[in-house]
Amino acid sequence: MIMGKELSLYIHVPFCVRKCLYCDFLSFNCKAGEIKSYFNALDAEIAMACNSYRDFTIKSIFFGGGTPSFVDSAHICNTLEHIRENFQVDVNAEISIEVNPASAILDKLTDYRRAGINRISIGAQSLNDGELKKIGRAHNSAMFYETFANARKAGFDNINIDIMSALPDQTMDSYMETLEKVVSLGPEHISAYSLIVEEGTPFYDMDLNLPDEDTDRQMYHETRRFLAQNGYHRYEISNYAKGSDGDKTCECYHNKVYWRRGNYLGLGLGASSMTDDSRWKNISDFNLYQSILLDNTSFLDKFHQLRTEFEKLSRSDCMEEFMFLGLRLVEGVSISEFKSLFGRDIYDVYGKIIEKYISEELLEQNGDHIRLTETGMDVSNTVMADFLF
Repeated sequence: MIMGKELSLYIHVPFCVRKCLYCDFLSFNCKAGEIKSYFNALDAEIAMACNSYRDFTIKSIFFGGGTPSFVDSAHICNTLEHIRENFQVDVNAEISIEVNPASAILDKLTDYRRAGINRISIGAQSLNDGELKKIGRAHNSAMFYETFANARKAGFDNINIDIMSALPDQTMDSYMETLEKVVSLGPEHISAYSLIVEEGTPFYDMDLNLPDEDTDRQMYHETRRFLAQNGYHRYEISNYAKGSDGDKTCECYHNKVYWRRGNYLGLGLGASSMTDDSRWKNISDFNLYQSILLDNTSFLDKFHQLRTEFEKLSRSDCMEEFMFLGLRLVEGVSISEFKSLFGRDIYDVYGKIIEKYISEELLEQNGDHIRLTETGMDVSNTVMADFLF
């Protein structure tokens, strides 16, 4: 569904100094020449894609990876300029970049800020050097502190810090020490995720000493309690923004586009997109991606060769996603918006499921919204899965 002709862009930068032991994202190391060639192909995709979205206003841009800060900052800045030349970018657009403390030197951060990037996300994960080593991070805590200070020096006043809980050999005390140190820096946003060991990662085949389920849940509850006590409100299951409930200033606009089923276009290797109720992914073959975009074939040939897993979503699919994704937000899903989008009453479609979980005190209706309760947040995956027919 097109929402007011607004669009968000995700730019995939698939390069890293090395892969973390828990990482299942599309990323790898490359030489300078291969990186340059990739960004040439990315520029070609931007020039091609804009033809389909000339009437859209870009409300957010997100450089993710991989590790965007791994590459020369000129690649990032030139790509952003190329986007502005080809798309209609809102003057107040949120423009974010993910950085790793091992590669985010002051000169790069300064370049990003001068180019117009206004939000930075620093992957700390932990401030315990032993824990960082066990998960295969390329940085230590000293590098993180230097990166944060340099981000402020470069002029960033909207900084997110990523941290992780339930790491190998992590204790409640060591996790809380990281959380306390992060809060003491006063970032505008904190993302706090629990480790999930994914198949295909090095961790999947390792014998790990992970915190038990009760400790993991305690870490989750203490995160919310401690951050609320220190002026951060939770607006999504794992995301916290500075300010009181209802203050949207420091919330991540780009991520909320995903949870609210807004239009987003993924550019780059393996990037995912969803516009006008259609989903697809770009191909993940590094060499094929470049050869398609840098050869002399027609626009339509390139367009179709790049896309894979294309799916036009049915109305039923859209309703399911509206519920499944929207319930990740603390405010929940809007009853009136559901009616406006789908022409049906939310209780006519999902009444039995909603009433079941309200009776179990896992869901509640709060005015126009249906949302997870605090207890429901603990078992959110179980509740949300019930909305998938």
